[in-house]
Amino acid sequence: MNNKEAKYKKFALVEEMLEAPGIIKNFRAKSLEKPVKSIKKTKKLFLTGEGSSRIFPAKNMIYNALKNNSGLAIYTEGARQAAELNLKDYVLFAASNSGKTREVISLFKTTKAYSKFVLTENKNSLLKNLSNGTFILNCGEEKAISATKSVIEEALFYHNLLYALNGKNIHKNALDELSKKASKVLEMKIGRKIASKVSKAKVLYFAGRNNGVAEEAALKANEITRKKSCYLEGTYAVHGTEEAMDKSEAAIVIEPFKEEEKKFKEALINGVGMHVIAISARKTLFPTIKIPSMPGYDGYLQLLACWNLLVETGISLGINIDKPKRARKIGNELK
Repeated sequence: MNNKEAKYKKFALVEEMLEAPGIIKNFRAKSLEKPVKSIKKTKKLFLTGEGSSRIFPAKNMIYNALKNNSGLAIYTEGARQAAELNLKDYVLFAASNSGKTREVISLFKTTKAYSKFVLTENKNSLLKNLSNGTFILNCGEEKAISATKSVIEEALFYHNLLYALNGKNIHKNALDELSKKASKVLEMKIGRKIASKVSKAKVLYFAGRNNGVAEEAALKANEITRKKSCYLEGTYAVHGTEEAMDKSEAAIVIEPFKEEEKKFKEALINGVGMHVIAISARKTLFPTIKIPSMPGYDGYLQLLACWNLLVETGISLGINIDKPKRARKIGNELK
């Protein structure tokens, strides 16, 4: 995608996606003294929210924390499920771009936690008076229904919170590098054959790690392409789901496990007869959208590649990618 061709320029969604590299480059750490103090005290953190405000931001943080042996107990669930849990010894952190999410407000009103914090774009959110601290996003309002640039800033905020627990911030050099690579991924051309396979598919399966990338892409596929989609965690795609798959469908595998590529090919391509496409920093057995790698930040680049693919698909199908017919900007707003 780009901001020059007419087919892209008319959509706010494209404009907001292309703002992501600038948001990354200009990301500045906020004063995290209060949440850091609480988390160091409890060693327990619970991340909540709904939809895009939770899926990638929270799961990316958890994945990085586990990979780097942070020693923290970090969990995430949607707010209604969180309300069923005992969180009195946890630091509760909610991301709600609108600050009006019904489930989150209800949770903050009724659930006891060691302390509560909020990440939002809304300076006047009701959540402000229900928490011990509110952090305001700098990305600005999103006009398109699909959340994009706010997701990236929310993820960076949580990512930086991990650094802050060790007295550090994400280094400016890292942000500069990620920003440049993000621009490259968003503006790269998607091959016609790959775009055609995705456009013609009746159902899109997104397979990948439980780090929020494939799951968030599956949600975006509904909003941007109007196609049915499904998130398949890890190698779930070859553990029974192939029985109900069809050759008219397609699977997008995010950074496939090298050890299991042959099995995916055997089960999905040879067995089902469906198309399998990879998004990866390396060559794979499948038609591949090749992207740059940046250890520790690969999830961001993988997600942006999914955005690029979905925009191409939506536009090729003649869809108004700014305005889904039924999906709302605030999924479940407190009124």
